[in-house]
Amino acid sequence: MSIDTIIGDFELLDDWEDRYRYLIELGRELEPLPPEAHNDANKVRGCASQVWLETHVVVDDAGEPTLTFRGDSDAHIVRGLVHLVLTFYSGRRARDIVDADALGLFAKLGLTAHLTPQRSNGVRSMVERIKSDARAALGG
Repeated sequence: MSIDTIIGDFELLDDWEDRYRYLIELGRELEPLPPEAHNDANKVRGCASQVWLETHVVVDDAGEPTLTFRGDSDAHIVRGLVHLVLTFYSGRRARDIVDADALGLFAKLGLTAHLTPQRSNGVRSMVERIKSDARAALGG
């Protein structure tokens, strides 16, 4: 599923209960992490729920790193948020990840206004972890 598909689906849902249900559905579609990936190194700090993020870096012949991510959470809505963030960032070049604004996407979808402060902080922690991994892949 592409980020454009998710955005389009959100735009079709007027009711916030429907949007929350959609987030839960997205979470159910998230490929599960293997048990060994639920480790301290993959744990995202700053999330009220438990969130794990596994990062894979592939460097092409020109030396350009591309990052892919897998993630998981122990909370249904947060799993949906993880799915949304990973769909936005996974498979992109590191320099594009550093410049991309997932928080702007969340604002566009109206999620910023409807998430609890704890969940908003968790999303920011996920985004910062992804950007940090991208900067590290770039050597910075």
